[in-house]
Amino acid sequence: MSADARRYFDLSSPFPMKRGGALNGARIAYETWGTLSPARDNAILILTGLSPSAHAASNEADPSPGWWQDMLGPGKHVDTDRWYVICVNTLGSCKGSTGPASIDPADGDPYRLRFPELTLEDAANAAFELVRGLGIERLACLLGNSMGGMTALAYLIQHPGSVRSHISISTAPQAQPFAIAIRSLQREAIRLDPNWNEGHYDEAHYPETGMSIARKLGVITYRSAMEWVGRFARIRLESDQREDDPFGVEFQIESYLAGHARRFVRSFDPNCYLYLSRASDWFDIAEYGGSVAAGLRRIAVERALVIGVETDILFPLTQQQEIADGLAAGGADVDLVALDSPQGHDAFLVDIARFGAAIAAFLGRM
Repeated sequence: MSADARRYFDLSSPFPMKRGGALNGARIAYETWGTLSPARDNAILILTGLSPSAHAASNEADPSPGWWQDMLGPGKHVDTDRWYVICVNTLGSCKGSTGPASIDPADGDPYRLRFPELTLEDAANAAFELVRGLGIERLACLLGNSMGGMTALAYLIQHPGSVRSHISISTAPQAQPFAIAIRSLQREAIRLDPNWNEGHYDEAHYPETGMSIARKLGVITYRSAMEWVGRFARIRLESDQREDDPFGVEFQIESYLAGHARRFVRSFDPNCYLYLSRASDWFDIAEYGGSVAAGLRRIAVERALVIGVETDILFPLTQQQEIADGLAAGGADVDLVALDSPQGHDAFLVDIARFGAAIAAFLGRM
């Protein structure tokens, strides 16, 4: 992507980490759309899932499509003619922000596993520093999806009064056992790849197999069984498309997963993947009050929109209900929207019509 679109914000140095240690010379990457109002009261901050960059949509500096291209822009569901939108690349990522793949200024070598233990609270605090650095005292809206939704809850609980409204999309107040189990297997696949080598890999010796398995596992859980049946059924590949291997790829669904993994494997750093995956498992709003309900009740926003999907097995609707109930108990005016999108957890990336309508209606009342 264009270097002009991606901007960087230098974090305080040292930047303290929740579980110990600190970062020196750290920064986070971000992009913006729209214009900040003179009163600085029209800012929306987007916190992303595990793998996206800050390039949520095209802009003047980078016209290439972003990961949420049809959701935000002039006249779109998140209307950048009205809102000043900021999208942050998560601390710990490899898409411009400081993470395990970054150079440690202390010795000029990559951090690798010497990077401090990362939590979503750290990612939230880094984003908060950026917002304050841009001169914004209070966000009009904080929007988080998937892992970014958990980071958003960490932002809200740690920085009371800093956000007017909140949009929570397909996320969780704490990781459920199923999600932890899947992410644990993904991390194990990476770590068992001999090329991972305790985090000391390079382009010539890269944990391609481990990353491929991890990505396939993820994609399986990001969508729903209903969608797999509808898209692929039991259709087999033509004989000339099959590998000359008795246990090779035979079904279209296998070929789809292999292609998805191939596109992802070299685009995301394995150590960053491990750190962010573990941070997702660690997050628990119950740490702030003794229970999930008590933690959520301590969050004070004026209004909230909570969106979930019936077919999401990773962040089920029960957790969206839990978030909505908790925020309402804290005094927020809460709308809960349950969608029947067949795409499962990834629906917020592809079912733009339904997600966009709910988001636009919520923002339109502000």
